[in-house]
Amino acid sequence: MPETAITFTRVNRTFGDIKAVQDLELDISLGSVAVLLGPNGAGKTTTVRLATGALGADSGTIKVLGRDPRVDGNDIRRVSGVVPPKAAFYDRLTGRENLEFAAKLWELGSAAPIDASAERFGIGHALGQEVGGYSTGMRTRLALARAILHDPTILLLDEPTAGLDPESARAVLDLIRDMAGQGRTIVMCTHLLHEAEGIADQVVLMNDGHAWVAGHPDHLADQYWSDNRVHFDAEDRTDLAILSDLDGVVEASFNGHVTAELDHLDRLPDIVATLVGRGARLTRVEPIQPTLEELYFEMQRHRRGEREGSKA
Repeated sequence: MPETAITFTRVNRTFGDIKAVQDLELDISLGSVAVLLGPNGAGKTTTVRLATGALGADSGTIKVLGRDPRVDGNDIRRVSGVVPPKAAFYDRLTGRENLEFAAKLWELGSAAPIDASAERFGIGHALGQEVGGYSTGMRTRLALARAILHDPTILLLDEPTAGLDPESARAVLDLIRDMAGQGRTIVMCTHLLHEAEGIADQVVLMNDGHAWVAGHPDHLADQYWSDNRVHFDAEDRTDLAILSDLDGVVEASFNGHVTAELDHLDRLPDIVATLVGRGARLTRVEPIQPTLEELYFEMQRHRRGEREGSKA
């Protein structure tokens, strides 16, 4: 088994005059959660469909678990679970009957874990109802139960919370976290930045069919986030009054706790040592970390600047 679950190398796919993906480079490790971020039309859904072999690439190389989807598409789909934005069901069949039909397609026989999959996503109580009467949230939960019925190695989730109420969306994200904790490789497409917060091992910023930026959120923050502010607090806050006078502190503002802007975060250990050496009993030293939304827009700004610079 290769260490990389999904690899795209200079992959292109067009629809008429529309370039859905262009020279796409992508590497997703086994057992990781990769979140494809980007606006509508960025190429996220096309990327997922290319990975399963539902679409063929015009050029380039795709490997999923070391196999080519164009040649081994059936084998790849057997180890993949897919949840599209609007999952299709037989509305006149019950939830159970829809899952039983999927189990037959997977050739799972009587051992198909229909009840276990349904209970896992909180849909067990509704298996006897016709799916045509399901709410949007129930249909999404049923789609997730169907996607894991055959115990896939890879889960491909395309906007899995689209149209859900906040409570259902949170439940789905919690379930994704649970599945990730079991070692599955998960690829999730979304344009809702808060959904990827705390989930992603890898963030892939997509735009115009390209993977502009890819990496762990912390590594991307180190690379693109230039905000060097730090929160300080102490048992006696008057001990922090000297912060403004210390080397490396550009500015300090006092509003309950103290927020200090440093010329570089490498200064922080010396600043802490100085405060402690002068008797401060520190209760908080916390560099400000960007939210994924802040980081996303900062990465977008950097990429636009690079593109404009290359055109100059």
